[in-house]
Amino acid sequence: MRTDITADRHGSFARAVKSLVVPRPIAWVSSRSAAGVDNLAPHSFFTVASENPTIVQFVSVGEKDSLRNIRQTGEFVVSFAPEGLFERINATSTDYPPEISEFDAVGLTREPSLTVAVPRVAESPAAIECRLHTDPIPVGNCFLVLGEVTHVVVDEEDMDERGPVVRTLRPIARLGRDEWGELGRIRSIRRVPYRDVAPEADLP
Repeated sequence: MRTDITADRHGSFARAVKSLVVPRPIAWVSSRSAAGVDNLAPHSFFTVASENPTIVQFVSVGEKDSLRNIRQTGEFVVSFAPEGLFERINATSTDYPPEISEFDAVGLTREPSLTVAVPRVAESPAAIECRLHTDPIPVGNCFLVLGEVTHVVVDEEDMDERGPVVRTLRPIARLGRDEWGELGRIRSIRRVPYRDVAPEADLP
């Protein structure tokens, strides 16, 4: 038997969808207002939008400080969200007024970025510096923010010859309700080319 999700019984489709589209990576976005106040907030609708040029995207649910600041300055940084900073990442989701910086409220250290004026989170093992690619796109009650990557930095101990190592970075992810997830079992598998699936096929 299946349960039909209905808005009148379960609150909204969105609540159910956010429990089904999981795990969702965290964009821990730092931005700076025109007045010079540094904002820091987690956004869980986050992914890569383009490979070349490299563009990341996150969604602001409503018009929040991150969105307003990025519109004003055209810059932001996505700091990596690891297990060890779980409580402080969650604490930066508090709706502080615009004149209060989450860096100071939560006790995090600003680290200068290389290509943008917005600071990175020094305690985070990695960061992606971005410039706004295009004006934020309204979608329903949300805004899609596209950032062209201008620089990436990763702690040396979280790198090998192939790049960042997820086993040592240990990301956290957003689930449904008030739930978060940690990195579990990791499996590797290569993509199988069609010529290996059907070797008798007449391929060029």
